Amino acid sequence: MAETTVSSLIDRLLHLLTQEAKLLGGIHGEVADIKDELESIQSFLKDADAKAAAEQDIDEGVKTWVKQVREVAFHIDVAIDQYLLQVALHDPHPSGFRAKIQEIKASVQKINERSKRYGFQSTAQGSCCGARSISWNNDPRKDSLYLDDADVVGIESSIDELISGLVGGSPHRTVVSVVGMGGLGKTTLTKKIYDNQMVRGHFDCHAWISVSQSYKIEDLLRSIIKQFCESRRELPLLGIDAMDEQLLVNKLRDYLLQKRYVVVYDDVWKIEFWDSIKNSLPNNHIGGRIIITTCNSEVANYCKKSSPIRVYKLQPLPCDKAWELFCKRAFQFDFEGHCPASLEKLSHDIVEKCGGLPLAIVAISGLLSTKDKTMFEWKNLHDSLGFEFGRNPHLSSVNKILSLSFEYLPYNLKSCFLYLGMYPEDYSINCIRLVRQWIAEGFVKEIEGKTLEEVAQEYLIELIHRSLVQASEVNLDGKVRRCRLHDLLHEIVLQKMKDLSFCHVLLKQESSFEGLIQRMSVNKVSYNVLKGFKDKKVHSLLLFNLDELPKSFMSPFFFFQISSF
Repeated sequence: MAETTVSSLIDRLLHLLTQEAKLLGGIHGEVADIKDELESIQSFLKDADAKAAAEQDIDEGVKTWVKQVREVAFHIDVAIDQYLLQVALHDPHPSGFRAKIQEIKASVQKINERSKRYGFQSTAQGSCCGARSISWNNDPRKDSLYLDDADVVGIESSIDELISGLVGGSPHRTVVSVVGMGGLGKTTLTKKIYDNQMVRGHFDCHAWISVSQSYKIEDLLRSIIKQFCESRRELPLLGIDAMDEQLLVNKLRDYLLQKRYVVVYDDVWKIEFWDSIKNSLPNNHIGGRIIITTCNSEVANYCKKSSPIRVYKLQPLPCDKAWELFCKRAFQFDFEGHCPASLEKLSHDIVEKCGGLPLAIVAISGLLSTKDKTMFEWKNLHDSLGFEFGRNPHLSSVNKILSLSFEYLPYNLKSCFLYLGMYPEDYSINCIRLVRQWIAEGFVKEIEGKTLEEVAQEYLIELIHRSLVQASEVNLDGKVRRCRLHDLLHEIVLQKMKDLSFCHVLLKQESSFEGLIQRMSVNKVSYNVLKGFKDKKVHSLLLFNLDELPKSFMSPFFFFQISSF
């Protein structure tokens, strides 16, 4: 994420160098040098981001260095804003800009030298972290494979429907895609189907493959062949570990020539995955089935190019089923499985915050089952849920699974997604306003033949396809008019914004803040509190639910991006 900040800044500097070349005069070279130094730093930041995504330990020296990069990027951004403001006011010689640029140049050079002196690893030099692989011991999805039937609530009809489609229907090879945001129970649902005796009896051979973001196609093919042989109690094929991809594909096709098979590919992220495996599982016209679980609806639909598909969009649990699951876990050893009247209101509020995500309901109710059944304990968790996601081991699986979709976003979408956290919880966001704010922030890259608004709309659609943003209102022409974040995703985004110094969210209960503030979101805060950041160099300011705001107070912000709701 730090790399995203620098990438955006390089774009601003490049624009400055090309559009304001005459005005820059004698400091054109210094600005160009800063851009070059930042480009050199960029590859080291990619490695730091990759380590963070893979949850590997990051040396304190690296953390300090990344913090320094963020701070100098902030100061460059402010300097550019001040320079452009003075240009807009028709000042032919913007005061202080030359000195500021020279000071910044010296700081950037020192940071770059420090990265090399400390031997920080660059992704260009072969970082071990670029694949972002997750070990089985730390894989948050593994618990979904071992749930008892008693712990499965609200998906019984889905299980029956999908089983019927697998064992019946067309003799052609068919892909069944189970789609939904992280935590909805895609893996749980699919595993219950895969283990069903009717399914096992219908197919001659079966295999379960956990794909994730990092994979080698040869390893996946070997695993399929070995699982097929094991399911038929056959000896594994000789020499399989030494075969290359082409030979493995040929062996697999030969093996399946007269066999009805079912293969599950769990947790697929990339649309090109289908191109990698489509030829290895032949259409032998005897009812072969492929099941794919994914957060990305584009992955689900991509298979249409060469196979009939059935897309099953997994929905959140309805309120009654969510409540049933919560009580079953939170009070499994107390009150005969029922919620006491004194805790009903808070319990319903907690369940509502889970938004029908079974993973979250199970994790949070499991944590509450270990607590005293008191108003104090329940309210304490309710009020600090976002903080608890980041530190409580009971909730680590929820945090990891919901965070994975963010960590695997392309760099150009990460800032756009984080920006959504500047809106209050459960807020219905105007999409036209949102994409224009992204453009004003510089998050949207120019693409030849398209307007910036068209590109930004594509960003939004991709976030929706990735199950990170929910479309809450759609026009008759199918265009998304309003969108929102799931409440739990909002909690996680708030924490990430804080960790990354992306934005400070000032809420009613807060009275102070400190440090560098590039963006600020203010919700239900009195004017007396707001006076405290009058001299802060805030780049973007979003205001919500404010009763009073004198014009004299707002005048310093008029040349920056500001929105009031």
